[in-house]
Amino acid sequence: MDKLKFLINQVDQRKDEMIELVKTLISYQTPAPPARNTAEAQAFIASFLKRHGFEIDMWDVYPGDPNVVGTLKGSQSTEYKSLILNGHIDVAEVNPEEKWEGNPFTPIVRDDCIIGRGAADMKGGLAGALFAIKLLHEANIELPGDLFFQSVIGEEVGEAGTLQCCNRGYKADFAVVVDTSDLHIQGQGGVITGWITLKSDQTYHDATRRSMIHAGGKLVAASAIEKMMKIIDGLQELERHWAITKSYPGIPAGANTINPAVIEGGRHAAFVADECRLWITVHFYPDETHEQVAKEVEEHIKNVAQGDIWLRDHPPIFTWGGSSMIEERGEIFPSLEVDPFNPAVTLLAAAHKQVSGKEVVQDVSPTVTDGGWFGDAGVPAVIYGPGNLMNAHSVNEQVSIEQLVEFTKVLVSFIYQWSHQEK
Repeated sequence: MDKLKFLINQVDQRKDEMIELVKTLISYQTPAPPARNTAEAQAFIASFLKRHGFEIDMWDVYPGDPNVVGTLKGSQSTEYKSLILNGHIDVAEVNPEEKWEGNPFTPIVRDDCIIGRGAADMKGGLAGALFAIKLLHEANIELPGDLFFQSVIGEEVGEAGTLQCCNRGYKADFAVVVDTSDLHIQGQGGVITGWITLKSDQTYHDATRRSMIHAGGKLVAASAIEKMMKIIDGLQELERHWAITKSYPGIPAGANTINPAVIEGGRHAAFVADECRLWITVHFYPDETHEQVAKEVEEHIKNVAQGDIWLRDHPPIFTWGGSSMIEERGEIFPSLEVDPFNPAVTLLAAAHKQVSGKEVVQDVSPTVTDGGWFGDAGVPAVIYGPGNLMNAHSVNEQVSIEQLVEFTKVLVSFIYQWSHQEK
């Protein structure tokens, strides 16, 4: 434990180095959208990890957007616990009209804060985790268990860089997603987007509208846009039903919403609309799966359609999810349930208390991260990182240096102690 005390003290003594590392990461312009711009930043992280003893696996998820996974093999891998540290290198988009103090990618240090795009979400967390690794390496500490560091792309636009890591075979006994959590230990609900399409098998001139809506017209037809109004009513009915029948500890009632986000339809003012598409976003609880909620939505809307003469013969078509909001206009973020009695969770909570002197808050994130992909892959995981959601995506985004220092101390302690836990 003397080694651990030395490492924790090093975080204070070398705080300026860590601040410079955060500033370096922010200076790489990696907003998504537009994306396809992370190669240089990822090369920096790969080089950093390689210098500190990691083997590097780097591959393109999309051209210009590679994932980086560093592997540090433990001295007794088969006998001691393994750990994944995970974070995304992309940051929220920047609108030219936003009133930043200066260039969003030229960080400012002031009043115990680092200001710049990505400071809170989540280059502060990435830098703290990298600095923890640097301290362990420079102290010549050989970890018994395996340590993996994942710097992934695309989280801001639903591009599942983390899912690719899981599919590539990277697993561990525990994972920490160092995303924005205000140093709370968090799980999360999930999100899935979907498209509901109504389509006529005929097209009609708008002059025929009278024949399909007035007595004696004898034209059994409809506007797909107007029929979509019934679908939206049905979605709102299901949303209200969920609000009174479902709940989850730590989440406000009714947070499981169905948002009709975008509607597209019709082809020209001289046509009756023969097609209409509705893009919805569904939020669900940590104890639900995206497959489950998609099925519930489909079943309810199909029943709604059965009660309408035209929809009965032109049933709605459903398209769910997607691996990119940019490429496919769709995304999935699986939910993540945290077991508070998992040995890694209790160890992380103890490390937090030891460093901060306070009990850690354990709750549920009101947003989504890549953490759900670990739960989906059967890897126990938590979200735990510096920064808060008031700053994430904000103009003059910032992270507290004091919190960043605290986070890095906790992570150094946790990495060291978890790696010394026997399987």
